[in-house]
Amino acid sequence: MSSWQKSSYSGESNECIEVRTAEGMVELRESETYDVIIRTTPRKWVAFLLGVKAGEFDHFGS
Repeated sequence: MSSWQKSSYSGESNECIEVRTAEGMVELRESETYDVIIRTTPRKWVAFLLGVKAGEFDHFGS
């Protein structure tokens, strides 16, 4: 199990999403509610990240 990681953009803020790998899965949690963990597959996580980078979720002003 790897340690929780957060974006360097969050700085010292405790309002961020943290990510780690555990037992072949990707786990995510919100730093303020660390007891709630979402699990997904690495393939789905990569697809989500690629969608974010491609702007698929940018709906501001739509």
